[in-house]
Amino acid sequence: MMDWTDRHCRAFHRVLTARARLYTEMLTVGAVLRGDRARLLAFSPAERPVALQLGGSDPAALAAAARIGEDLGYDEINLNVGCPSDRVQSGRFGACLMREPALVAECMAAIAGAVAIPATVKCRLGVDDQDPEESLFNLVDGCAAAGVGVFIVHARKAWLAGLSPKENRDVPPLDYDLVHRLKRERPALTVVINGGVASLDEAAAHLAVVDGVMLGRVAYQDPGMLGLADRRLFDARAPEVGPFEAVERYLPYVRAELARGTRLSSITRHMLGLFQGRPGARGWRRILSVEGPAPDAGIEVIARALDAVRTAATPQMEAA
Repeated sequence: MMDWTDRHCRAFHRVLTARARLYTEMLTVGAVLRGDRARLLAFSPAERPVALQLGGSDPAALAAAARIGEDLGYDEINLNVGCPSDRVQSGRFGACLMREPALVAECMAAIAGAVAIPATVKCRLGVDDQDPEESLFNLVDGCAAAGVGVFIVHARKAWLAGLSPKENRDVPPLDYDLVHRLKRERPALTVVINGGVASLDEAAAHLAVVDGVMLGRVAYQDPGMLGLADRRLFDARAPEVGPFEAVERYLPYVRAELARGTRLSSITRHMLGLFQGRPGARGWRRILSVEGPAPDAGIEVIARALDAVRTAATPQMEAA
């Protein structure tokens, strides 16, 4: 979710769900230690619970970055051992670390020893020609011995030789059974499943077997589903948050960010899928996409986009 789940995205998703844990985009250790922390690491307390996801393979540097995250108020430090992009391979982090479980365990021991908040791992089943059962269990057991108790498993291998990062999100077959087996055979661990989960119903089915479900692209592309998540997955008494209500809840944040000089399009790009599958969705996307990037674009652009949705929905309501 690099370049997707920035602070504006997370603030928007939080108005839709009060209970789901949010994750930052993966940030390299170098960026955390030497980059613009105010830009990269800033978050609103309203986003919590929120996890800082790191990319790296140097134990000491990861420990230092984890301490910074904890000091800033993050609720979890997560090491990404699953991203298959070319950039992470060249930097020796992400999915290529599935080949070095001992190093991952050393990194996790350093992180866990540096902070009091949970230190967690997000991984794949394996990479390239690795046997998934062997690679997954070796990595998990090594990290568990280092004190890690939470594992987020993308239920696919990554083919670093032969597939593009985009293809690695869809082409390798899913093996949910192996992740379910991990939970059965390591019941003391918290196992969260990720990869290809396309609906809240599918998430609920997995939750009968594992401890958690991580949603990625589907929640970004159709964020309206998050407005149903608290009631469907956490508490039957929780309120549902519809898309119009979500916009109203988000507007104070948008106004505050505009006052700080943030461009409207940096905020609204995360809202494009809000009315996915509803009348007016195309007009909503068009207005935000065309008018949002203007240097002087403000709240009125969102108002016009909402009017387009209401106008498109009116004929259907009258016909009903």
